[in-house]
Amino acid sequence: MYMYLQLMNQLEELVAVAPYKDGRRLPSIRALASQYACSKSTIIKALEELEKRHLIYAVPKSGYYAVPGADNTADHVDSVLDFAQTAPDPALFPYLDFQHCINKAINTYQKDLFIYGTAKGMDSLIDVVCKQLTSYQVFAADKNVFVVSGIQQALSLLAALPFPNGKSKILVEQPGYHLFIAYLETRGLPVIGIERSREGLDFDRLEQLFRDGDIKFFYTMPRFQNPLGSSYTRKEKQQLAKLAAKYDVYIVEDDYLADFEQDSKADPIYAYDSSSHVIYLKSYSKIIFPGLRIGIAIIPDSLAEPFRQYKEQNDIDSSMLSQAALEIYLRSGMFERHRAKIRDRYAARAVLLDSALVQAASASRGAFTYDSSKQPMIHTHLVLESSIPAASIISRLQKQSILIHSIDDDYLSGFQRVNLLKLNVTNVAESNIAEGIGRIGAMITQSVHR
Repeated sequence: MYMYLQLMNQLEELVAVAPYKDGRRLPSIRALASQYACSKSTIIKALEELEKRHLIYAVPKSGYYAVPGADNTADHVDSVLDFAQTAPDPALFPYLDFQHCINKAINTYQKDLFIYGTAKGMDSLIDVVCKQLTSYQVFAADKNVFVVSGIQQALSLLAALPFPNGKSKILVEQPGYHLFIAYLETRGLPVIGIERSREGLDFDRLEQLFRDGDIKFFYTMPRFQNPLGSSYTRKEKQQLAKLAAKYDVYIVEDDYLADFEQDSKADPIYAYDSSSHVIYLKSYSKIIFPGLRIGIAIIPDSLAEPFRQYKEQNDIDSSMLSQAALEIYLRSGMFERHRAKIRDRYAARAVLLDSALVQAASASRGAFTYDSSKQPMIHTHLVLESSIPAASIISRLQKQSILIHSIDDDYLSGFQRVNLLKLNVTNVAESNIAEGIGRIGAMITQSVHR
């Protein structure tokens, strides 16, 4: 990422806090250059960009001043604590940057954006995505990369497609992605589940299903699994790739939170696939904003043409304007700047969540357990004592203006459920996390020890 883009993040944080957030004059260019150890020209470029975004303004012969209340990412106290929402925090959306990219896309591509495109996606976007994915240890040829209208579309197409292995059943981890589970059950598609916990999968059971279960593909979230928050180890990813090759079962890898990975050595399952049995999916919804509806699917040669045909029949093409704007956003370096910013903010919330849960679990006298993660994440789960009705806890917390979703939708009908409570802090201010978790922990504890 360019130095001035990193500097913009730091200066945005500066104008978001007292005394500058109230409209105070910023330090001089010379002072900022000294403070951030960079050249005055870099400082000037960053300030000019912030001025375009209406976060600061210049006064001739006086300097730069913060626009009062201009930053919408500042922490605040909410009357409702929403631990249920899984969508990104709207306060962190890159509205101004992406508006610029949309305008630039219209000026650059003009009429090409307002006619039918191709089911595969814009060549120029695929080109820049292929380069970006190498930083995730995902190396793919252009011919295997498809632009989809969100990961949900890719999953629905894959569920409908006949696969080269001639098998029919879809295997999903439990608990898992509720919308995909609902899609499969609503359409009566053959689906079975396998339990996944903080400790991972039962690989003996998985191998038995791969061998005897007529499994077309196994859908899994390798890192920061939703709703559990847990990730596979490198050994588990390698083992999954080997089993897929051995039993001719495809792996559909939903790497939707790849951009939040802090461990540079944590590669996806795709990196260990030597038999073209891993289908890699990546979303831009969680890192930019959900309304973008652009995802990427890497489809092996054996499925590429059928996938293209099904995609074309489904929606002709994905939004050309969104594709063009995303291409400019990625190519310009704005994405890297935003990713660094949102990763830092979410990492701070994840650490606060982890710390608060460790403390609350310790004080719960066995009412619930929480296993602290090596890499805390913005969503996780508690395991409630078996006698505690989760629905009652959720209802009572709602009366105290604390929102939590039930985990029931994350399970297939009839699959044995674990007594879990899922939590997400993407939309909870940092200053509210400890208080909210303390109240949740107290409510659960009181329900047992009254």
